[in-house]
Amino acid sequence: MPELPEVETIRLALEPHVVGRTFERVEISDARLVRPFEPVAVAAELEGERVAALERRGKYLIVRFESGRVLLIHLRMTGSLRHAADGGLGEDPHRRAVVKLDDGSDVAYRDVRRFGTWHLLEPDEIADYLGRRLGGEPLERTFTAKRLGERLAGRRAPIKAALLDQRTVAGLGNIYVDEALWRAQIHPLREAGTLDAAALARLTKAIRASLRAGIARQGASLRDYSQPDGRRGRAQERFQVYGREGEPCSRCGTPIDKIRAGGRGTWYCPSCQRLEPYAASRSASRPSRSSRQSSV
Repeated sequence: MPELPEVETIRLALEPHVVGRTFERVEISDARLVRPFEPVAVAAELEGERVAALERRGKYLIVRFESGRVLLIHLRMTGSLRHAADGGLGEDPHRRAVVKLDDGSDVAYRDVRRFGTWHLLEPDEIADYLGRRLGGEPLERTFTAKRLGERLAGRRAPIKAALLDQRTVAGLGNIYVDEALWRAQIHPLREAGTLDAAALARLTKAIRASLRAGIARQGASLRDYSQPDGRRGRAQERFQVYGREGEPCSRCGTPIDKIRAGGRGTWYCPSCQRLEPYAASRSASRPSRSSRQSSV
């Protein structure tokens, strides 16, 4: 699933090509992309809109128009965007929409599993829509250990599940949560509400470092994700734990293990990320509240 680094990479790549440009023609070929609305109707609403800014909030790509309206694009599991300067898009069975810009270039949306969404909002709807779904931005100065602790206070769910909840921290997914927990030396099954000040400080720093590393390498291309020009990201070349079951930990040499946490496959180092006895006993005696995990 594209996470914050992948969405930010797409934003950075597309920004110079779309800001100031007008949506001249829009074709939406998959009704699931804009349901419950009709694709033809949404396309007609988008045509003629001029892009004022391209932003990101969590995993959402935000296209702000000069009219004040906003197009929210969520890539979900396999969505991606392609840009063709000369309008020369090749054949693609997974293409779901194409925007023709007023300079003759095309921006195409492709999605293998068809879970992605486009949502057109009026100016007075955007703040409430995102505010109800997302917590703080982890790369902003307002993301502090104190704020994170307030979000996690009283949570009995494993820290892995709590961090996957977009209302805790916006933009984190399975990959970068595992990487951040390894950096912070925190076991993924530790109860979220048991993190002390020192652990919260390590975790806050680790989340930032993991995300910045992902952005610096243009995101992770494991299956479907690629940059708007078609190139693959390189973040997967430097993963410390994710997808590395049985390989040695770069910090201590212990083989990386894989377990289930928050309903997701989870990679960690059994030596560097020990589960404290009190956390283990409490986790075993109470069921995980992973149902609080949000999919947005």
